[in-house]
Amino acid sequence: MRILVTGAAGFIGSTLSERLLARGDDVLGYDNLNDYYDPTLKEARLAKLTPHANFRFVRGSLEDRPTLERAFADFRPQRVVNLAAQAGVRYSLTNPYAYIEANLVGFINVLEACRHGGVEHLVYASSSSVYGANRKLPFSVQDAVDHPVSLYAATKKANELMAHTYSHLYRLPTTGLRFFTVYGPWGRPDMALFLFTRKILAGEPIEVFNHGKHTRDFTYIDDIVEGVIRTLDRVPDGDPAFDPLRPNPGSSAAPYRVYNIGNNQPVELARYIEVLEQKLGRSAEKILLPLQPGDVPDTYADVAELSRDTGYTPSTPVEVGIDRFVDWYRAFYRV
Repeated sequence: MRILVTGAAGFIGSTLSERLLARGDDVLGYDNLNDYYDPTLKEARLAKLTPHANFRFVRGSLEDRPTLERAFADFRPQRVVNLAAQAGVRYSLTNPYAYIEANLVGFINVLEACRHGGVEHLVYASSSSVYGANRKLPFSVQDAVDHPVSLYAATKKANELMAHTYSHLYRLPTTGLRFFTVYGPWGRPDMALFLFTRKILAGEPIEVFNHGKHTRDFTYIDDIVEGVIRTLDRVPDGDPAFDPLRPNPGSSAAPYRVYNIGNNQPVELARYIEVLEQKLGRSAEKILLPLQPGDVPDTYADVAELSRDTGYTPSTPVEVGIDRFVDWYRAFYRV
């Protein structure tokens, strides 16, 4: 298939693109290589893709509509995976406009390009952050998500609503994936595992929010990519069991689905750090802090619908995932 991947120089996007190329798909990567974090890491990820004969790349932002429209017109993708976005909860507290431009203006550009380009299926990144103030665990796609606690979460919830509108009006098949704390080799430097590893190796203290008591459904990158591919290959139809008198937020009479994609096994942050310390052979000096504004105490993915529909089964425990990340980090940064 011809598959357009936005955010192709990103953590998930580059790993997904590699897997798609390995199975024989033609991939067009689209990314603006911005400086939200070190662009050299993005360039290194991209360098793994460019030798493939079936890979092409366009540098551009989602909010740059002419460039995005040209990419669609030239490549004529059959399916699209939209992973480009302004990420990060804490950054949304200081630079809210970046989220409106990339996540709302950018996403409507993607939807319009898919609509007019006759795309068979749009898979897009949502986030576990949409659960916001919800405290019933595990989080289910059948739960209402009407109380976001960060602007980042609000934009991801908005993406789901926008996608449903296009699925309803134009019969554009869309699938939203609520990612739960993705980690692993080639990960994002603003994420906890990357930050902790860098600081512990440098002999610097680490900031541990909520005194390490909160839990996260840490999900290894290979498990995430497996789930993305399984959903990409399964074009949704309208749900014949959808009841407008008792609507299920995870499905619709339109060709629309939303899934949780997580490890289905939350781990306390303190334990996550302990595993990292064991792998590094060093103890961390910890600065214990309260929960940050915009963060939630716990995340835990109910993946029943994704497993039922695609056979998704996450299989990587944090002990294995952290081990692989540290090996990659030491090799990449020569430390």
